[in-house]
Amino acid sequence: MNLGQAYADRGDIRKAIEYYEQALAIACKIGDRRGEGAALGNLGNANVYLGDNRKAIDYYEQQLKITQEIGDRRSEGNALWNMSQALDQLGDRAQAIECARTALKIREDIEDPRTEKVRRKLQEWESQQHKQ
Repeated sequence: MNLGQAYADRGDIRKAIEYYEQALAIACKIGDRRGEGAALGNLGNANVYLGDNRKAIDYYEQQLKITQEIGDRRSEGNALWNMSQALDQLGDRAQAIECARTALKIREDIEDPRTEKVRRKLQEWESQQHKQ
């Protein structure tokens, strides 16, 4: 996973994806559900970077399912927040808002320091939607 992140930080997203896929395979093989969720989230992020939001959403949905199963609220909030942004990029503002609302609630519940970022973006989206 760290090698994937290092390549992503350097901008070599395709190489990062190779390492994230390897991390996912290892996590699945050893039954590391948290690691599996993290790898799926990173694969989602990498695909957003490549402009493939639909594929990213597929990864985020898989990540979300795992995080809910294992009770990892922080990662659940991350998956929902990342999914909301990908949905918005695809023009599905209504669904993006729903995901962002749920992400905001989770971040508030766990007192995540990034809560305000989600709150501001959600308010912006809702304001734009009301103007339409």
